[in-house]
Amino acid sequence: MKKILALASALLLTSFGVYAQQRAPLVTKQDATKPSSRLSPGQQRAQDLSYQMTRDLRLNGYQKSRVQAINEDKQARIIAIIQQNAGNDKLIKDQCDIVCRERDKELQSVLSTDQYSNYYGSRREYNAFSMNYNIQTTNDAFVKSVKDPAPASSKGATIGPATATKAK
Repeated sequence: MKKILALASALLLTSFGVYAQQRAPLVTKQDATKPSSRLSPGQQRAQDLSYQMTRDLRLNGYQKSRVQAINEDKQARIIAIIQQNAGNDKLIKDQCDIVCRERDKELQSVLSTDQYSNYYGSRREYNAFSMNYNIQTTNDAFVKSVKDPAPASSKGATIGPATATKAK
């Protein structure tokens, strides 16, 4: 009887071991056909703006998702305007103001009266954040980080060419 009980428990433990080995790995390879989970700078800017608006205006889940969609659409249009009219600040400002007015109308249908009043009082800051998108600054920061990378752990170390010591 003891042998049967020991055999049954050994089989049970072995089956658990086999089951544990058949589980999917924790790290999965990304499918090359699917887009990366990284956001473009414009999408990141829209997400940051939406997060700030969610905090400031105390939006619920539905409002948050609608505001995020509105901000992504308007931010993409603002970036396109800035890229097309580079150097012509007056034209950029005029066209971006039109996009911001469209955002105001769309937000009015999503936000409550109190929330829209709070938004309207702060919209200059929100619009300035949207229009203050400089592609060159983004690229310059990236190039600088590649040319001059920060060490993983400084602890007084510097990155530079190795110095050769002459043997005496």
